[in-house]
Amino acid sequence: MAHSLSPECTPLKHAYDSCFNSWFEGYLEPAIANSQKLSEGQRNEYAKRKAEEFEQNCGAVWGKYKECVQKALKDRGLDELLEQARQDITNEQCVDD
Repeated sequence: MAHSLSPECTPLKHAYDSCFNSWFEGYLEPAIANSQKLSEGQRNEYAKRKAEEFEQNCGAVWGKYKECVQKALKDRGLDELLEQARQDITNEQCVDD
């Protein structure tokens, strides 16, 4: 697995990656196998249950990892650059619409 932006975030990244990959495999395989058999309502219910499962199983480690990366971005002064890029993209989208 790849390393994170900051070495102190790497163990959290690995834990999150592992959790997400396990969850996603369990989400994707049944979703594909049953996509033609289920109604839209059943697919929506399945997606809702899987989202709740993700939050229960991976939400805490995701929150810790995200917090660690945000701190690393701020410590490196990259948070302001990211915010400016977000504003630029938003402005471009408004012009295109």
